Amino acid sequence: MQTVKIHSTAIIDPRAELDSTVEVGAYSVIGADVTIDAGTCIASHVSINGPTRIGKNNQIFQFSSLGQAPQDKKYKGEPTLLEIGDNNTIREFCTFNRGTVQDKGTTKIGHNNWIMAYVHIAHDCDVGNHTIFANNSSLAGHVDVHDYAILGGFTLIHQFCKIGSHVITAVGSVVFKDIPPYVTAAGYDAKPHGINAEGLKRRGFSAESILQIKRAYKTLYRKGLTLDEAKAELAQMQLSSLEIALLVDFLNVSTRGIVR
Repeated sequence: MQTVKIHSTAIIDPRAELDSTVEVGAYSVIGADVTIDAGTCIASHVSINGPTRIGKNNQIFQFSSLGQAPQDKKYKGEPTLLEIGDNNTIREFCTFNRGTVQDKGTTKIGHNNWIMAYVHIAHDCDVGNHTIFANNSSLAGHVDVHDYAILGGFTLIHQFCKIGSHVITAVGSVVFKDIPPYVTAAGYDAKPHGINAEGLKRRGFSAESILQIKRAYKTLYRKGLTLDEAKAELAQMQLSSLEIALLVDFLNVSTRGIVR
């Protein structure tokens, strides 16, 4: 039976649970109530505190700090959680905090995400699948980022914002409101600048689907309608388009208002 590949200088709490195929580099510290599944590789100088659950085949690079207490003055030591799924790349100096009992109690990272250096994901955030976070992008607490979203370098997301699927933000964007699916956003504070057409093409969206999304964007942003008026028109459009239905569903759960 293969043994856990742990460097002699690493410190692993006896209450941590590591699959036999996990690798842990020099000087890394893994605390109690941390579970790491098969194939995950922890580089040197990584700190992981519990309760934290990490899935399969993740690559976690040096100097990252995962599962530490949330940066929230209301936190009083409750046993909240960080959950990380499978096949994620987490580059150098990333910081992911656990949740708080005032919200979900859990910070979640899904599967197949590419998270670059110095990214911060605060307490109670929920990150979906196939996202890309460029260097130094940061989520404040309680932020939701949906599948295939891309955050440009140094993008900052305010508390409680929602970032829709297939969104892309420009470098240095500061986001104070929700960004609907498919939208390209830029600026301080971030404003809409069309749809992420190139990203949609790369993900296999048909020309007709992209045309429908462009029409929906014009309804939402170019026709001079109030948000309620735009939502009414989009509700009719969604009857023949699953892509527009995704947009309408997002608008119906938006709580901070959308970028406009």
